[in-house]
Amino acid sequence: MKKQEKASLSIMKIICVSILLILISGIGVMAVNTKLNDVKIVLQNGYEMTVLTAKVKVSEILEENNILLNENQKTIPDLESEIVAGQKIRITDKSYQEVQIAKISEEGVETSLNQLLENYAPITEKIVVEQVVIPYETITKNTTETSGNTTNKVLQQGQDGLKEVTYKIKYQKEKEIEKTFLSENVIKEPVNKIVQVQKNATSRSSNLPRTTVSDATGGSTYKITAYCPCAKCCGKATGRTASGTKATAGRTVAASSKFAFGTQLNIGGHIYTVEDRGGAIQGNKIDIYVNSHAEALQWGVRYLKVDVVN
Repeated sequence: MKKQEKASLSIMKIICVSILLILISGIGVMAVNTKLNDVKIVLQNGYEMTVLTAKVKVSEILEENNILLNENQKTIPDLESEIVAGQKIRITDKSYQEVQIAKISEEGVETSLNQLLENYAPITEKIVVEQVVIPYETITKNTTETSGNTTNKVLQQGQDGLKEVTYKIKYQKEKEIEKTFLSENVIKEPVNKIVQVQKNATSRSSNLPRTTVSDATGGSTYKITAYCPCAKCCGKATGRTASGTKATAGRTVAASSKFAFGTQLNIGGHIYTVEDRGGAIQGNKIDIYVNSHAEALQWGVRYLKVDVVN
């Protein structure tokens, strides 16, 4: 009886060992038949890692390596693509349009094809030149110390000026989305209206003719501005005039070519010399040279009588 039991145990051991060997050999065959691919994953920060995987789908490879994407990231190739050994999976940012579309989808908003295309509509740029009227100003010169018994005399009629303003305008689907100022060019300077307030002369006798007080300085009224040697005023900072002299405050003025260099002008009771020119100095306009930009701004624009000194 004991011999039979021992024989049965021996047979059982042989059977178990055989089954175990069969299982081991089967696992070995499966391992040999499973192909492992060498895949590189490049993270958004530039770090590159190499993994061995039997997966071929991008999403499965990332999941297998515990790599999760946030809502602003995407992969190249996309998550549904299949790759081969040696190919890279690159993680990068989504474009602004892709993020907006993703947000719309997540919020459950019904997105039409037109709405999607709206985000990808091309942007065009155009250079546009517009003509703008420069309104004239009315300058009142009060030669009296009282507001009563006066009369207004128009010394100069006003005329509007004109300038061209250049813009760069961006359009998307023919709709203006951005307008940038580039430059402006004055075509015609405005001529300000000048009104003189005069006191009416009174007579002791009604038989005496009525007279009015007039300006006895003579000459013509000019638009007087100021400039300094800075690049903002002159486009250069050499301090040299068009006539070759050194610009000097209290002496140098820029005038149109109707005044020869060296011509002396009485401007507001002060004698100046024409020594400079300027692109914007045309017609009845004169620029007085001062030492600083602050002085030029302080001077502003004045309308004064100008006489040529004989």
